[in-house]
Amino acid sequence: MATDPTTITKLDELLAAIQAFDDPRRAGSEWKQTHKLLQTTDLASAGVGHVVGMRDVAKLAELVDQLRNAPEACEAAPAAPPADVPDEATCKRALRVFRKRLSLTVLDEESTLGRSPLTKGAAAGAASMTAPAEYPHEVWQELVRQGKLRYIGHGFYELAK
Repeated sequence: MATDPTTITKLDELLAAIQAFDDPRRAGSEWKQTHKLLQTTDLASAGVGHVVGMRDVAKLAELVDQLRNAPEACEAAPAAPPADVPDEATCKRALRVFRKRLSLTVLDEESTLGRSPLTKGAAAGAASMTAPAEYPHEVWQELVRQGKLRYIGHGFYELAK
């Protein structure tokens, strides 16, 4: 899927704004906008999160160039499905396991047995967790690609909104 030209134009503008700072790491709102735009593209979310998290201007420029050159690459070669993509049934079972474990984790967090009687209020609940080890990493990446899960970093995933 080709990236929208307006997205690339906006990313170019944000990259120029970030480069205009004396210290590009201080361009907080520009990095946030860049991260949101990059999440709408076909780039791997782990790579995008790393570039934005490390505030790496050179790698950001490479990502924007990669997006700019992507349509030509797609037109030159027909899209072939990757060989290591798990089948739909495996993804469905993995998502069911993830939801079940997440609900159990939330119930465990909300139980009052482990809480001090001196603290007030209930816990916020677990919004994310590590992926169950029964399924390989490729399954979780495919679920992120499909938009059913969201990778939030350091091996943690949450259900997509």
